[in-house]
Amino acid sequence: MRELIYGIILLIMVIGYMGTALAQDKFEVNTGVDLYNRYVWRGLDIAMTPSIQPSMSLVFSGFEIGAWGAYTLSNQNPESDEIDFWFSYTLELENGPSFSLLATDYYFPNGEAKLFNFNNHDNIDGSGAHTIELGLSCTGPKSFPVTISGYMNVYNDAGSNTYFQLDYPVNVGETELGFFFGFAGGSKDNPDYYGTETFNAINIGINAGREIKVSDSFSLPLTFSLIVNPMAEISYLLVGAGF
Repeated sequence: MRELIYGIILLIMVIGYMGTALAQDKFEVNTGVDLYNRYVWRGLDIAMTPSIQPSMSLVFSGFEIGAWGAYTLSNQNPESDEIDFWFSYTLELENGPSFSLLATDYYFPNGEAKLFNFNNHDNIDGSGAHTIELGLSCTGPKSFPVTISGYMNVYNDAGSNTYFQLDYPVNVGETELGFFFGFAGGSKDNPDYYGTETFNAINIGINAGREIKVSDSFSLPLTFSLIVNPMAEISYLLVGAGF
């Protein structure tokens, strides 16, 4: 199974490399850090404390490799600290639509399993430190910029949990709004992953993004999110700043 997963990741990398052979774009390095009052992921409160989230990536002709982290600003729940590594390739068509393939490795450095433990969930020595997810998203043209995404755990998840989301952006004056509707496929073998055994809405809400001018040369981008998890009957109001 591990060989299959690595083969899929390699395929994504090859597709990305083929894209670079057809274009002459330069390498681009992206870095950033976000600060949020809460780390909520797909309708689930992960850290239950403020979170600082650094990221870095290398982009070349639609191919991207990167790392993203989330670190709690409190010692109450250090097990929630997270580092994700991802590989993706995005194909943008001339008339506007785009398609993206994504492979993500979820890793929690303060968990019981160590970094180089890649055991599957059914290993006799216990589960490893990494859960691998594959995803596919499709975005429509500017006239109808809805994004449809689907994700599935393909390694180290006994339930092979799935997640689906619809996103739709709207501009209101200088404010960018984003409506989203997220659903978990459910799993009887591992229901704790998303908190459900059956198909359920777990992540519905709206994002609002705006830049606050601090000086003539610097503006602070802020993001506000109102999130509702209908299945858990809970809501979150988030604010984040990006640097």
